[in-house]
Amino acid sequence: MNAWTLAYEGYDPASEGLREALCTLGNGRWATRGATPDGLARTPGTYRAGCYDRLASQVAGRTVVNEDLVNLPDWLPLTFATPGSDWFRPDTADLPDYRQELDLRRGLLLRTLRWRDDAGRVTLVRQRRLVSMADPVLAALETTFTAENWSGPLRVRAGLDGRVTNRGVARYRDLRGDHLTRHTTGAGAGDELTWLTAQTRSSQITVALAARVAAPVPGSVSAEPDRIHTDLVLELAAGEPATVSKIVALVTSRDPAIHDPLTAARRRVQMAPGFGELLAAHEAAWERLWERARLDVDGPELSRIVHLHVFHLLQTLSPHTADLDAGVPARGLHGEAYRGHVFWDELFVLPWLNLRFPDISLGALRYRWRRLPEARAAAREAGFDGAMFPWQSGSDGREETQTFHLNPESGRWLPDVSHLQRHAGLAIAYNVWQYHLVTGSMPPWCAELLTGIARFFASLTVLDPLSGRYEIRGVMGPDEYHTAYPGAPAPGLDNNAYTNVMTVWLLSRALELGVAGPQEAERWTDITRRMRVDFHDGVISQFTGYADLEELDWGRYKGVRRLDRALEADGDDVNRYKASKQADTLMLFYLLTAGELTDILQRLGYSADAGLIPRTISYYLDRTSHGSTLSAVVHAWVLARSDRARSWQFFGEALLSDVHDVQGGTTAEGIHLGAMAGTLDMLQRCYLGLEPRPDGLHLEPLLPERLGSLSLTIHLRGRRLAIEADHVRTRVDGITLPRGADTTIPWRTPS
Repeated sequence: MNAWTLAYEGYDPASEGLREALCTLGNGRWATRGATPDGLARTPGTYRAGCYDRLASQVAGRTVVNEDLVNLPDWLPLTFATPGSDWFRPDTADLPDYRQELDLRRGLLLRTLRWRDDAGRVTLVRQRRLVSMADPVLAALETTFTAENWSGPLRVRAGLDGRVTNRGVARYRDLRGDHLTRHTTGAGAGDELTWLTAQTRSSQITVALAARVAAPVPGSVSAEPDRIHTDLVLELAAGEPATVSKIVALVTSRDPAIHDPLTAARRRVQMAPGFGELLAAHEAAWERLWERARLDVDGPELSRIVHLHVFHLLQTLSPHTADLDAGVPARGLHGEAYRGHVFWDELFVLPWLNLRFPDISLGALRYRWRRLPEARAAAREAGFDGAMFPWQSGSDGREETQTFHLNPESGRWLPDVSHLQRHAGLAIAYNVWQYHLVTGSMPPWCAELLTGIARFFASLTVLDPLSGRYEIRGVMGPDEYHTAYPGAPAPGLDNNAYTNVMTVWLLSRALELGVAGPQEAERWTDITRRMRVDFHDGVISQFTGYADLEELDWGRYKGVRRLDRALEADGDDVNRYKASKQADTLMLFYLLTAGELTDILQRLGYSADAGLIPRTISYYLDRTSHGSTLSAVVHAWVLARSDRARSWQFFGEALLSDVHDVQGGTTAEGIHLGAMAGTLDMLQRCYLGLEPRPDGLHLEPLLPERLGSLSLTIHLRGRRLAIEADHVRTRVDGITLPRGADTTIPWRTPS
């Protein structure tokens, strides 16, 4: 087994969606799914970071407006035909051999096949594909044909297709996905160059693709308004290869340093080198990334999945992303699930990047800062102060959460109130603080971001005169199953423990920064001393009234991950039960150390005995269906010090969540970026015990038994550190630390 290769043998139309998502190639600016350039069971998908469009649809008698990450024109199409045969399609072809291979080290997708046509002629086809990490405008596809037992003409057709729509998620197909309009096509440079443009319907972003086809013979161009192709006829001699390469440039009207997208795309593709030179620069760029992102573990299978997760993280958020106005899409740039929206997944992504690529983290934070005006407007409209960030974000920072969603198990469209998840702002503030701890930097705009969020959460609190406690009412927690009290006329829950405790944490950090005025500081300080947190049965209550809910018959719903859908299809309501989709209260133990949480609770006047945390973990672990890939990450983390064997089980599930598609078909719609990054952060910060503190980087390794060794490189304030750990010793820059040492590496001021 190669630790740097993800390979598939044989062509299987039923698994194409999964392969396409996992074989996506990208450079942080744009990405293309690993769809075949030919075939029927393909889901073409090319997505540019931050390229969104809104459309109105009629659903269940209502008009709903959704914003989508737009599926851009398809640059891949390339097929071929032997004399007297139809165009090659793997779905219907006789294929003695077929292999698709993703080279993670080089960022290269390879396909090798042997096709036997109806006349018995066998043709060997080898393809290499890249989306350039060196020049983020360019991509390329090289195809080499070898006639094995015949000689004669081979027809080849290479095209650009603008007829794509957003159709990658089955449950969205009742909604409009025809985002592209105003197509134009053309050719030039002796028919070697073709181009296609389109415009998004409402956001009016112009997209231009230009392609340069290089072949041993000239081609002829055929064009329609929304697609264009070049036809070639290669004279093959048995055993002698012939190569066709296709270099493509993608430019949009959002790109800097252009006059117009079409002119820029045509010039860039004309100036681009050939495939070999383009590949060499691309490989060199990936080599530099891997040097900085090095994370080595023992065992080829574990290594392969770790490399795969790093690879897809850097394809979504690369150094090219740092200058873009783009957030952290929950499904990467790999598919259309969640419509390409930005949720809170950066909470699981940026901590890993902070210690390696802080500029990328800063770019993601700047995406949020640019949307402060919308967040402030949302807070004002809701009657609050400060900045209220939406649960789902897209182009301009407005709330993009759907108002209705389809339950695929019942076929019913249901109201969606998940916009009541206010904790997206808490995630942003937490990432600001983590960036500050790691880099020592707090740019004024970062302080402005944290302050705006603090003011919102302070204004969200209400002082109850009877209890003398501050409360936060009418919200949803990270659990997502519980949207309202059973039978209540309005949605929302009171005093979600995660939201309330993290509000105290946030206001404490804001007070440290000294950003509040005197009266404001007085109230914030009071909140940090009198916030309400509920308890029952010796554990922290997920929200007020949680203890009154019914226990679920888990035997009846054994193995069901999406209980909300299953219960609704059965005519029941998950709100009635003590059942969680994913970690909610336990998120506190994911973000805060035991000491930090205990200090907060004691400051609030609550007793926090040594058994509170393990009791709470055990209680909710027994009542969680793990309907999200993030759930396994969080549970692996919170169990890492108390139950290492079970922690490793959850870690293993998180590792395999996309490779094995453990959620049952969701990976085909896009990879789970938060879960992928979360596994990397588990290795780096949890199992290795790397914790940024004000005085330095805290290091306390405690590797699971199944993890023999761990080696990585991190970058801190201009300083490069190599860390190696196993069950016997830990070395930092070659210096062996005492066994069991609790070490703090002091910060240094960047030179």
